[in-house]
Formats: sequence, C-alpha cells, structure tokens
Amino acid sequence: MNVPSCFPWGSSSSHGGTDTTTDLHDILCGYALQNAVKYGDLPNRGTVIAKFLGVHPDLRPQAREIAALVGPILYEVAALSPEARKALLEKRYPVLSAELHAVKEHTRKLPALPGAEHGVVMRFAPNPSGPLHIGHARASVLNDAYVRRYSGKYILRIEDTDPKRVDPEAYRTVQEDIAWLGLRIDETVYQSDRLEIYYRLGEDLIRMGGAYVCTCEAERFRTLKLAKKACPCRELSVEENLTRWQSMLEGGYTEGEVSIRVKTDLEAPDPAIRDFPAFRIVTSPPHPRVEATVFPLMNFSVAVDDHLLGVTHVIRGKDHIANTERQRYIFEYFGWIPPVYRHYGRMSIEHVVLSTSQMRAGIREGRYAGWDDIRLGTLRAIARRGIEPEAVYKAMLDIGIGETDISFSWENLYARNREIVDRKASRYFFVPDPVRLEVEGAVPRVSHPLLQPSDPTRGTRILHFQRAVLLPAAELATTEIIRLKDLFNISVSSKGQALYTGDSLAEARERKAPIIQWLPEEEHLPCTLHTPEGDLKGVCEPRIATEVGNVVQFERIGFARIDRVTDEGIEAYFAHR
Repeated sequence: MNVPSCFPWGSSSSHGGTDTTTDLHDILCGYALQNAVKYGDLPNRGTVIAKFLGVHPDLRPQAREIAALVGPILYEVAALSPEARKALLEKRYPVLSAELHAVKEHTRKLPALPGAEHGVVMRFAPNPSGPLHIGHARASVLNDAYVRRYSGKYILRIEDTDPKRVDPEAYRTVQEDIAWLGLRIDETVYQSDRLEIYYRLGEDLIRMGGAYVCTCEAERFRTLKLAKKACPCRELSVEENLTRWQSMLEGGYTEGEVSIRVKTDLEAPDPAIRDFPAFRIVTSPPHPRVEATVFPLMNFSVAVDDHLLGVTHVIRGKDHIANTERQRYIFEYFGWIPPVYRHYGRMSIEHVVLSTSQMRAGIREGRYAGWDDIRLGTLRAIARRGIEPEAVYKAMLDIGIGETDISFSWENLYARNREIVDRKASRYFFVPDPVRLEVEGAVPRVSHPLLQPSDPTRGTRILHFQRAVLLPAAELATTEIIRLKDLFNISVSSKGQALYTGDSLAEARERKAPIIQWLPEEEHLPCTLHTPEGDLKGVCEPRIATEVGNVVQFERIGFARIDRVTDEGIEAYFAHR
C-alpha cells in the first residue's frame, strides 16, 4: 500500500470524506496527534484505532486497512517534539484540539475560592495515629491544588495533642506518605511544640470569662447539657477558675477529674455545641515528644493555630460542620477573623479497611502483613499495588469539593492510573495454574513479542518454543481451538492432547479462537500474584526479575507491580485491569 506522509501536505483537514486512503490517513493523523498531546507521550496504537472507530463506526469493515495505516503514522508523530505536536494539532485539527481542552477543563477545574485574590494560606492537619489512607488524600490534595492555583502557602500541621492517639512511628510515615503524594509543603508545625501558647491563651480565655474549670462527673454534666442547664462550675468566679487552672498545670488533678469548658449558648440546637471542652488531663500513655499532662482538645488548638498561622481558607468534610461552629466561639471571644470555611460531602470508600485502630489490631493479630497490606486503604498499600501518586492526585481533583455525599470510585482511580502506566508498562506473560501441553506437529521456533506495543523501539522479549508449552488451566476447559499469542494455533482434544494447526492469525480470528498467553516449558519462573481477593500461583517470564519496583502488564490479566524476587520466585501485586 502506498501510504502518504502525515504532515507535509494540506493546511487543514475537513474530515469530510472517507472514500480514499488519503482521507482515512488524514483523520488518523489527527487522532494520533490528539492522543500524543493528551498524554504527553507516544501515541497508543490501540487507543487511536478505538477512538477512530468509536467516532466512525461505519468504517469498521475497513478495520484491517485502518490498522495498516496507523503504524507509520505513530512513527511520524513520535518523531515530532511535544511543542510541534501541539501546534500542529491546533492548526490542522482545531476540533480535536478543542475537544482535548474541553475534557481537561471538565475533569480538573476546581471552583474559585472566595477572597483568594490576594493569596491563600491553607493547611493539612493529620493526626499521627498511623499512615495516611485514601480518605486523607482528598483533603490534602484539594488544599494542595488551591495553594498551587493561588501561589499560596501550604502548612502541614501535625495535630498530636492527644497522646492516646499518637503512634510515634507515624511522625515518619505521615511525612513519607506526603512526599509520595507530591504535596508541596512550605512549613511543618507540631502542635506538641506549642503547648505554652495554648496554655497562655487558655488562661486569657478564663480571665475574660469565656471558659471555666469543670470538675463535674462526666455523666452528670451530660445530663445537665441535654437539659440545657448550666453545671455548678459555670458560675465560679474568675479567681476560683484561675486557681483551679493553676492546680491543673501543677498536677493537682488526675486524669478524668477535670476539664476546661468554653462557655457557649446552652440553648444551642446541637447539644455538641453547648459548653464544649477545651483542655483535659492525660497521664497515660506519656506523650512521646513532650513532658506534659495538660493538653488542649482539637477545637481549641485548631482555632488558635488557624489564627496565629494566618490560615485564610479551610477545606474539610461536612463531618466537621459542628467543629466549625465550636471554633467560631474561640474566634469571637478573642476578636479574631475566622478563615473562609468550605465543607465538602462525605466520601464513602468500600472494599478496604480504613480504621486505624482496626488496621493496627489486624496487624498485631497477624491478619494483615503490615500497613502496606493491599487489603488496606493506606496510601502505602495503594502504592505497593502500583498505583501512581499522580493517579491518586487526579482522582481526588475529579471528585472535587461538592457538598453532595458520594461513593469513592475505584474504577475512576484505576482509569487515571491506566492513563499513566499503560505507555510505560512492559508487557509479559503470566500463566496462572499452569498445565503442560506437548504440541504435536510443531517445530522449534523463537517468538518475539513486543515489550511495549505502542513503542516498538523498546524491543521485544524472546521466548523459545521447543516441544511443550505451559497454559492456564482455566483456558482448556471450554475450548478446542486456541491461538498461542505471538506463536501459532493449536487444537486441544478432550483428552488434553495438543496439535499444531498453523500460523495464521486471521484463521484464528475467523474461528473466534481465544488468544491466550503461554510460556515455554524450559523458560519460566514461579510467580505469585497477590490480589485483595487472594493469591494466584503460576509462572512468568524470567525477564520479569529485572522489573522489580516497576509496574508491568500481565497480558490478559492486568497491571501489576513487581515487588521482589525470592528463592521461591517472583512476587507481584495486582493493580487493576
């Protein structure tokens, strides 16, 4: 076939006709350019063809001719610089260029923040109780995206004033998770370093009559609160409250015996708002970073820090609406201007464990291998499966900050990850539950499957067929004719006998034969593919041993991250299809 060059001829593309090779070729050039510009990489052959036929279903009978045209086009597009691809797409294929920009706008644009014209200061404030999980990713990414958008400042605030919830290891793991996710942190603050600030302002609040020291038994206080009645401690003088406060700091009370409460509206519709606690005593366990027994509770320390650190905007979930109301009392007492609050809808996440206490208990009991067990929802578990941080980031931007409650879409995350790994993941054969078949009538030969079909320049693998192959047991139960991918066709009898039937791929397709992966009897390594549902035992290509730490695609199985090589063989973790 005489295939024209993609780009020297013509100044524009009308997309008006499809009767000639030139018309087909021109349209395919546009889709190849669009694909390369969209992903900033080499165009993907399969994606280009699929997009073309999806838009022009009437041309499916010409699929073979179209496939023949695509190969040379991909080489031409690959030879262009990214700048040249973009310019050419905009000039000759304006409709495809506009479509590309429209998709980006739809999936990644966040609404403007009110009052952000002069910059923003935002914060991500995890508790160091364990590694970060997928739920943390939403708040951290949304704040990060806005900081980048407005060239603002991003504060990481470690909220560690509850010794009962502090895991000393989490100081490290939280930082590692943040680095993996790619957040641009400008300043890190540890609340345990700021106790004297909280003590000073807590005392100021008592002096102005905005707080009191309560020694009521917890159940009695709760009964009074629900009845919208004040407890006896609420009417103590400022002097008596200051005396009690000083006694707290000097160890005069025991844990659970006393607390500092903020005076609020006892008629507030939400009982949680009524005289909420601001300080308490915690003696066990001891704090890993400071020697102290009096600690601020979250709503007091958060309000103080948001003001003193200059936080302008707070983005967090609807489950914090009551906390926002509590914190407004602190701002009003001190005469501070509160930040702009934005509360997004709840995000339910199914099929993984997210509770830190449940995860820790499971690890302790041996049900989970560690914080990176792929049945968990931690970021390090997701990373071990081969999910890229960029995919997590983009998936969270896709979710946005809407107020409607949603269910987290794992499929959306996988789609985002597929966009990233598809073009760089090498292809390999993994044969689960292998069965040996000796093929009668076949002569020894060498197969050269491509490492990356979208980039033939990366070369091929080499598989030597001698006499027998290893095939997935499940494939032999319901079929007679099989195409061994990149090798030849065989027929399989009910007794498990295999016979060579020719090399023709066209014949295999005509007979609707399954095209399956295989391995030479003499060339394979044991391989375990770990999935959230359980392990798949099988064999894989020996070359996979060079891919430790990389994501590969097991053909017909899915993407997986190669974790390590042991004396027992390869260990890999399933990512997604």
